[in-house]
Amino acid sequence: QVQLVESGGGLVQPGGSLRLSCAASGSPFSIWTMGWYRQAPGKQREWVARIFSAGTTTYADSVKDRFTISRDNAKKTVYLQMSHLKPEDTAAYYCQALTPSGGVWGQGTLVTVSS
Repeated sequence: QVQLVESGGGLVQPGGSLRLSCAASGSPFSIWTMGWYRQAPGKQREWVARIFSAGTTTYADSVKDRFTISRDNAKKTVYLQMSHLKPEDTAAYYCQALTPSGGVWGQGTLVTVSS
């Protein structure tokens, strides 16, 4: 059974940086497409970034050039490095795994960008 556990959220000042982690159980992690999504209060969940099994990455326009998604297949972990954070980046961030059996979500980690 696939499980995802996010960590690394917290309070950060505008312009600051934060790195989120998503640790997965189950296998084979290396073939899964992994993604990050976020949901701000009162808004719908939106896609943030995605990394494919070969390492190709894609980003939402709102985070391009500020966020970097990466993966460590040996550790079964995907990361989201966030820089130049803005108040509008405040949201609960969720990790998603696309497995042959379907999509799996983590429980989320909260990021608050505020002075």
